Amino acid sequence: MFAAIDSKATVAAMRDSLDHPQRGARGLLAFAGPAVIASVAYMDPGNFATNIQAGSTYGYQLLWVVLLASLVSMLFQAMSAKLGIVTGRSLAELCRDEFPRPVVIAMWLGSEVAAMATDLAEFMGGALGISLLFHIALGWALMITGIVTYAILSLDQAGFRPLEIVIGALVAVIGLSYLAEMIITPPDWHAALFHSVVPELHGKDALMLAVGIVGATIMPHSIYLHSGLTQNRAPARNDEQRLRLVRFSNREVMLALGVAGLVNMAMVAMAASAFSRSAPGITDITVAYHTLTPVLGAGAALLFLISLLASGISSSVVGTMAGQNIMQGFVGFHIPMLARRLITMVPAVLVCLTANPMSAMIDSQIVLSIVLPVPLIALVVLSSRRSIMGRFAAGRKLTCMAVLATAAIIGLNLALLWQALA
Repeated sequence: MFAAIDSKATVAAMRDSLDHPQRGARGLLAFAGPAVIASVAYMDPGNFATNIQAGSTYGYQLLWVVLLASLVSMLFQAMSAKLGIVTGRSLAELCRDEFPRPVVIAMWLGSEVAAMATDLAEFMGGALGISLLFHIALGWALMITGIVTYAILSLDQAGFRPLEIVIGALVAVIGLSYLAEMIITPPDWHAALFHSVVPELHGKDALMLAVGIVGATIMPHSIYLHSGLTQNRAPARNDEQRLRLVRFSNREVMLALGVAGLVNMAMVAMAASAFSRSAPGITDITVAYHTLTPVLGAGAALLFLISLLASGISSSVVGTMAGQNIMQGFVGFHIPMLARRLITMVPAVLVCLTANPMSAMIDSQIVLSIVLPVPLIALVVLSSRRSIMGRFAAGRKLTCMAVLATAAIIGLNLALLWQALA
């Protein structure tokens, strides 16, 4: 029990499990954490915005995009974690060492833009949740969100475990809220299953939403962060232990991101069931909340706000952690967490007070999708180099899968650009 909340005890439990292999859930539990934190990026308010608009506008038609993006995210998060486990270094650090300096600087600047776009949706979502839940002005809600986020980040001073537990609890709140929503408003299961496996893109905005879903699901900052989260835990002493750590990591990625994928699909299904007929084409989270009350009752609307609040706070914490990891990896210096929080928070505050929050969230996810190929290409290149990964270098099949997935994302971005210019 103590090991579950104490970082030193957790490291000791991991060390013991590596030195004396254990089977079953007990052996896996001590290693849980990095993928849970990474999974928050796949349930952030940007997902709420894109999934609600997708479900309310196109019903269940874009579920296949959510499912495919979730599977691709599992692939790349597993690769990122493996890179960190094998090398003991983060993706950003390896990019700094392996690529030419002009490329590294360009990657860092692009990653900072992505961090700000990420924080825009996350910070805005948390503030909207507080504003609607407690009936206070958005300006005060923004301030409260910043304070709560910084308070949770401060838990890191006591080690990694307390922070992981708080993030895990917030993830559980999001998942349980949407489970309850599915009970309150059961989807059309036949339509949901059909559209999960049959690709369709009908309507002029369907491509834009598909790109937004990809950007909201496969997050650049999470790709960078996952490799860094595997550090400062229980480093492997030999290749056998590295292999064991990679297996533990792969199981956690499948479980944590599998749950995140199901939550995203539940968001689209709920929006399709609740809004596609009564309020089609919802483009505002506030409107979605006010529409839920007469359609499904106050209980469903309350659950929606609670999940949005948990999503905004947890993802804002993780976004700040990722921004710190990216800066430290690419340029090699560390700034105080409060300063980092303020740097990425200011653009979000300005947009919150001057623009439509829902539109800004969706636009931010499109920006993320455009930036996304950069860390994916870097991850594929570095993971396949034997000089870096040794015997753990990615094989030909895995590399081909990753290349095809990256090419598909680039293709979606180019198609959206072509549509915008036409």
